[in-house]
Amino acid sequence: MRTNIVLDEALVAEAMRYAKVRSKRELVDLALREFIAAHRRRDVSELFGQVEIDPDYDYKALRREDP
Repeated sequence: MRTNIVLDEALVAEAMRYAKVRSKRELVDLALREFIAAHRRRDVSELFGQVEIDPDYDYKALRREDP
């Protein structure tokens, strides 16, 4: 999708140094992906305390099984 936006040049320059990207397009894409990832993590954290975990569950036994 093509869009024109006005960005704070100083903010963009600083962000590009931290992100080590080559273009503003890469920077905006990275920022959007990180924004979405942060919100997805927050959504998952809302499940805390709502799921029961079986105390006898042995995750190590699953690793030893042959596929």
